[in-house]
Amino acid sequence: MAGWLPPEALTALALSLRVSLWATGLSLPFGLAVAWLLARRRFPGHGLLNGLVHLPLILPAVVTGYLLLLAFGRRGVIGGWLHEVLGVTLAFRWTGAVLAAAVMAFPLMVRAIRLSLEAVDPRLEEAAATLGASRLAVFATVTLPLILPGLLAGAVLAFAKAFGEFGATITFVANIPGQTQTLPLAIYTFLQVPEGEGAALRLVLVSIAIAMTALGLSELLARRIARRVGRR
Repeated sequence: MAGWLPPEALTALALSLRVSLWATGLSLPFGLAVAWLLARRRFPGHGLLNGLVHLPLILPAVVTGYLLLLAFGRRGVIGGWLHEVLGVTLAFRWTGAVLAAAVMAFPLMVRAIRLSLEAVDPRLEEAAATLGASRLAVFATVTLPLILPGLLAGAVLAFAKAFGEFGATITFVANIPGQTQTLPLAIYTFLQVPEGEGAALRLVLVSIAIAMTALGLSELLARRIARRVGRR
C-alpha cells in the first residue's frame, strides 16, 4: 500500500484509525451509562438530556466544532482550565480530533444501546433479583449479555462516524498534515491540488473497504453473540 498511496495519505489513514478507536473506546462507558439513564429512568430533565445527546446530529458539524473550540480552546472555560492546571491542550491537536469525533459519534452509539436496553424483558431482570442478585450482578449477568449485539452495533456505528468525521474536526483542530489531518481531511486536501484526484479516489476506496470490513465483522460477532445468548 506504501506505493499505492503517498506517504501523507498513509499518515492520515493511520491517524484516522487511531482517532476513531480512541473516540469509540472512550465513549463506550459513557454511552452505556447515558443510554441506561434514558431507557430505564424518568427524571426532571430527561427530555433535555435526550435533546443534548442528539444535538450533534441536528446541528451542522461546523457549529459543533465551533462550540468545541469555544469550550475547549485555550481561552475556553474548560480548555483554559485544562491548559493552565493540567497542561493539556486539545485544540489543534490529535487529541482534540478524538474529542470532536467522539462528540459527533456519541448520539449514534447511545441510540443503538438504548434500543437494545428497551428491548430487554424486565421480567428476566426481576427474576434474577428475586433470587438475591444485586443490581450490579443483574446487570452484569442478565442485562449486559442481552444487549451485547446492540452494544456492538453502537460501537461500530460510532467508529464509522468517527472515521468519517470532517466538519467538527477541521473547525476544532484544523487541517495540519501529520498532526490533525485525518483521512477525510486528506481527501479534501488532495481534491484542492492539481492532479490530486487519483490519490483522493484511492483514499475513498480505502475508506469504503474499512467501513465495509467493520460492518461485516460487527454483523458476524452480533450473530455469534445472539446464538450464545439464545442457548442459555
